Amino acid sequence: MDDAETKGRIEETVRRVLQESDMDEVTESKIRKQASEQLGLDLSQPHFKAFVKQVVKAFLQEEEQRQQQQQQDEDDDDEEEEQGGVSKGKEYDDEGDLIICRLSDKRRVPIQDFRGKTLVSIREYYKKDGKELPTSKGISLTEEQWSTFKKNVPAIEKAIKKMESS
Repeated sequence: MDDAETKGRIEETVRRVLQESDMDEVTESKIRKQASEQLGLDLSQPHFKAFVKQVVKAFLQEEEQRQQQQQQDEDDDDEEEEQGGVSKGKEYDDEGDLIICRLSDKRRVPIQDFRGKTLVSIREYYKKDGKELPTSKGISLTEEQWSTFKKNVPAIEKAIKKMESS
């Protein structure tokens, strides 16, 4: 049998066994033994043993990366919900600033770098020559101001509820 063909069959079998196994219970030795039985090959020989170890290691790394990506995707989804529905694809305005969210057709929240400082803005926009440009109506907050504002949002919400119930 061709060496590349044998390695391909071993890798395929080992990966299948790994996918079907309880990763908390399985050992490399058990994987090798199970794959040996399925293939009718003695995988305890040193060159096969090293190859199986390599396949197992690659599989585990891929699984870890897949789980990290899945966690990142979940974190992105959570962040999207917290931000009121920001799309996954980043959106930039005509000035090149990242748009975090659109509050209405003419009002949005971009993040911008101004003279080396990061600013969070809440600003109104207008259209001119097919471009959407910011008006002077709005506010820009430094990171420190934004942090202070964010900490006080619960108090603002409480005051709004109190005013609405009056």
